[in-house]
Amino acid sequence: MTMQQLAAAGTPVRDVAIRVLIVDDSVVARAVIGRMIEAMEGFHVAGAVSDVRGALHHLAQERVDVILLDLEMPGVGGLAGLPDLLAAGQGAKVLVVSSSADDGAASAVQALALGAADTLVKPGVGSFAGRFSVVLEDRMRRMFDGAVPVAISAVDATSPVVDFDLIAVGASTGGIHALSQMLRAIPAAFQPPILITQHLPASFMSYFAMQLAVLAGRPCEVADDHMRVRPGRIYVAPGHAHVRCVRTSDGVAIRLSHEPVPSGCTPSVDPMLESVAAIFGARGLGVILSGMGRDGAIGAAQLIEAGGSVIVQDRASSVVWGMPGAIAERAAAVLPPDEIGRMVASGRRPS
Repeated sequence: MTMQQLAAAGTPVRDVAIRVLIVDDSVVARAVIGRMIEAMEGFHVAGAVSDVRGALHHLAQERVDVILLDLEMPGVGGLAGLPDLLAAGQGAKVLVVSSSADDGAASAVQALALGAADTLVKPGVGSFAGRFSVVLEDRMRRMFDGAVPVAISAVDATSPVVDFDLIAVGASTGGIHALSQMLRAIPAAFQPPILITQHLPASFMSYFAMQLAVLAGRPCEVADDHMRVRPGRIYVAPGHAHVRCVRTSDGVAIRLSHEPVPSGCTPSVDPMLESVAAIFGARGLGVILSGMGRDGAIGAAQLIEAGGSVIVQDRASSVVWGMPGAIAERAAAVLPPDEIGRMVASGRRPS
């Protein structure tokens, strides 16, 4: 039944709308965001408070569906209070809305690792008008439209039927959030190793690897030259070099390289996928997530020609559909990140 039908049947709109709690120490931000939400069909501001303590008090009295959480607040900050808010929210989804939530920023990655559903950069007080309202509504609708809970425990990750030996993931702008969604859908017991090339500065890679380990529930390391590729682990390309796979006498190892690549990116997704194609062939699986440009298109094409499979993120869920869009026509599947994770967890190649 639609919102209009429910209202026509005599059910108060506030009882059927998605209830939003705003947590922000700025009076102006609370007022402006509140007006935006009230203008969105199907959403209702259940409350607006200035700090985590006020939010916990509200949640003790009333259930909500979404918590819009600022990170930089006096007293208990948003990151420190996030675990308590998730517990008190009893299923409420947290959307971090903060000026410090740039994609790739440490606070954004940590928020996702702690359980936030998404992050969104909050503009300056004088820049709220226009596109911010559209993006905010889109992010909140994505949390509920067609959402299906991920029953990770139902996946038999120990099944001997696995169609690939390694997963190689390429991502750039918007890729951190996509990675978090994908990795959360893969059980910690899943054995094939995962290589990740994400466009980020070298200085951030160690922290990034630690956060991915939390998200995925498995060891994650920044790749180093001659490092052995082992089952059940994640390896992240360092910010200063490309990652390649090489055969050794007792398995597969990582080699770092610095050759120029067509995309101009360092690290680049192409060398990683090219080496996966050469070493694993049909037993290699490539994943291309949100990102600007065409990095990964050359390597993905080589992997497909070698008999391997490539899955790309769909346009609707991508922040930028450059990288996945460049190979989408040849991809075996085009899916949102959580569905990519479930497909990977199944151990079966996309048909």
